[in-house]
Order: sequence, then structure tokens, then C-alpha cells
Amino acid sequence: MGARLASGLWVSAYLNRLRLANIPAYVTAKGDASAGAVLVKVALLDGTARVYERGFDIAADARVWRQVSVGAEAEVDAMITRAKGRDPDLWVIEIEDRMGRCLLEEDGLSD
Repeated sequence: MGARLASGLWVSAYLNRLRLANIPAYVTAKGDASAGAVLVKVALLDGTARVYERGFDIAADARVWRQVSVGAEAEVDAMITRAKGRDPDLWVIEIEDRMGRCLLEEDGLSD
């Protein structure tokens, strides 16, 4: 496993990639710049949302993004609020996209 990119740098690069794809995104919670965990919320603008977090897939021996919450946006927001209460170093990025695009499946974003 290679060196892990600092969270602040990853977030900056991710926001730039979203901007280049014309996908609106905002940092709604700024976490620890070096090692904070990251949640990505995708608001579908129809009252629903989903949340992704980075994890490690032991079988694949790789870092992956996995969906950890999906449903009514208010319920998803409540889950994020609880997560922030448990982890003050947590980053939260919110995307607004009717098509649900988040680009997390693209090369380089699992690092």
C-alpha cells in the first residue's frame, strides 16, 4: 500500500475535479488537514441524498468508496450530524447533482 494523501490536499483536488465537470460542490465541514476522514454527500435535489465514505476492501487490498447512507435528505443529514459529533476531524463535502454524479469511481480518487 502506498503513502496516503493528506486529507486537505485530496479534498482540494477533488473539488477542482468536480468544478471542471461543472458539478456544484461545497465543503460543509472542514476536518483535520492531514488525516481527517471524508464523507461525500450527494443531494439529488429531489429530497433524497446518499453518502459515501472511504474504506479499505481487504479482499481487493485497495481503498474504496462505499455508500453508507441513502434516503430522505433529512435522514441523511441526521446521520452526517451524528458522524460529526463522533469525529471532530471529519470532512463533509456536499454535491448537488440531479444525476447523482460524484466522480468517486474515477481513477485517482480512491487514494
